[in-house]
Amino acid sequence: MSDSPSSPPEELWVDDHAGPVVRPYAMTRGRTRHARGEFDIISLVTTVRTPTSMDAGLGPEHTAILKLADRPLSVAELAAYLKLPLGTIRVMLGDLLERELVHVQEPAAPDGFTDTSIIEAAINGLRAL
Repeated sequence: MSDSPSSPPEELWVDDHAGPVVRPYAMTRGRTRHARGEFDIISLVTTVRTPTSMDAGLGPEHTAILKLADRPLSVAELAAYLKLPLGTIRVMLGDLLERELVHVQEPAAPDGFTDTSIIEAAINGLRAL
């Protein structure tokens, strides 16, 4: 790679083995978290409406998420299908959730987990070691 001004700018941001180096950072505009918080990797995402002209500023990755999530998909599945890091997907989901384009179903937390037999079996198993 030469330092001459005639070199294409993309040469500076591409690594032969890793691909585009700055891409996820650029897609999230430098954000590592969204104001809406974290999304669990097993949270289910579903598209609730298509973007309108009022939803300007969405990137192609946002649109890809909306197309994939026409049926419920987990955050992990979206990351795998789009070949993007989980953190990047989470930031973009926050953007979509803020615009009310998606519904995110968080995993249910067990209310009043009282079945102690599982915990007792685990403790007994550990003691047997």
